[in-house]
Amino acid sequence: MAFANRVHSERLEGDVVDFARLIVDGTVDFEDAADDAIHHFAPEYPVDQMAVVDRNILRMAIWEIADYKETPVKVVINEAVELAKTFGSDTAPAFINGVLGAMMQQEAEFAALLAPAIAKATDQETEE
Repeated sequence: MAFANRVHSERLEGDVVDFARLIVDGTVDFEDAADDAIHHFAPEYPVDQMAVVDRNILRMAIWEIADYKETPVKVVINEAVELAKTFGSDTAPAFINGVLGAMMQQEAEFAALLAPAIAKATDQETEE
């Protein structure tokens, strides 16, 4: 409901709405896997104690890197940092850049950690 209200109030149309819905749905479906990845690569920062905005920016970026894969990784990280500058806490841009950077430095480990969630998402797409 909140998404539909926002789309209406911003007068968004077509491709923008479709892409926003894709991001929202993908991020929600990937939430547990993203939280596991955040915990794995930033264990000193409990996911449930992070600022909500910071946590959700990370979740969106993780989904886009791991499952969507149509946006170059550097662009995803840059966009996440820009979102953090606009909407996150004062320390969010550096934190998000650091966590996503650590994930990409250990790309094989990142991929292995998220492989079950990617397989599940692929299975769900096939069923639809």
